[in-house]
Amino acid sequence: MRVWWWAGALLGAALVALLAAKPEWMLEAEYARLRWLVGAEEHTLEAADHRWSYLEAGPAGAPLIVLVHGLSGNKESWLPLIRHLRGEFRVIAMDLAGWNESSREPGADYGIAAQAARLAGFIEALDTPPALLAGHSMGGHIAGLLAADRPDLVPRLALLSSAGVRFRDNDFTRALAAGEFPYAVTDRASLHRFLGLVFTRPPFLPWPADLALARQRRANLEFEREVLAQVSSEAEAYLLQSRLRDLVMPVGLVWCRDDKVIDVSAGLFLSAALPQSWLVLLDGCGHMPQWSEPVATAAALARFARADSLSSIGAPRTDVVSAARATDSGG
Repeated sequence: MRVWWWAGALLGAALVALLAAKPEWMLEAEYARLRWLVGAEEHTLEAADHRWSYLEAGPAGAPLIVLVHGLSGNKESWLPLIRHLRGEFRVIAMDLAGWNESSREPGADYGIAAQAARLAGFIEALDTPPALLAGHSMGGHIAGLLAADRPDLVPRLALLSSAGVRFRDNDFTRALAAGEFPYAVTDRASLHRFLGLVFTRPPFLPWPADLALARQRRANLEFEREVLAQVSSEAEAYLLQSRLRDLVMPVGLVWCRDDKVIDVSAGLFLSAALPQSWLVLLDGCGHMPQWSEPVATAAALARFARADSLSSIGAPRTDVVSAARATDSGG
């Protein structure tokens, strides 16, 4: 019995040592588990001089929803939402060009306008046009600018906690103005501070998955810093606001009241500026509605994707939604 105990202890110690040396294995295993749970498959596509990595789930031939992540995000950040959309919709979530598993070209421009043009190329390379294009944060700014430039590619637009318009100052904007980088992650401690910024209730992220994610973010620190500096510059920060008159399609807006990055006043401004918009306000969440409140967010996107027009949604133009009121929109 003692021999077996020592063998188990040695095996456990070896496993801990292995995970400490290769923590990315656990993180990838967790991503693989989440992909398996929602039935999402990984694919690649060549478009706009880049190789794009993307996830796809849902039945072939169903209406297509395309999801665009924000700064420091990735395609996997949409998996909790995809779970509640895949029953009725075909869903595609990509890593934006330059980010994560998609290719990055040295010296290339990864600002809002350049990425909007690349996203148009990605959508044109798909086998079917989307019924709804949805973007989060920086991804909302990119998706919104694409919709203004190419309304033929975007019959419906959804902006989740989107950048691109002016909003009430907060600690995040004041830190940017002071030359700080609030998204900086260099170790596990700064990763958990970052999670506290974007979530009101940060998800549990155990060791060594948090170590692996911190290493990934540290490896991309300068790229993230450069992109944030560009997209928050006076030249690019409000490109979407300057093009609101060109958003001729219905626009769905989803915001959390407690967003500490893009204040909810941005959503209220967009709702007032876009008469063809529908604003859903979520209680009890921060900058990541698709992760913190996936059921309510999916229900809003599904309802919007089904609508032929704003009037057919059958809801007030501003709707306050709590998790208790939300209904699951699919397996």
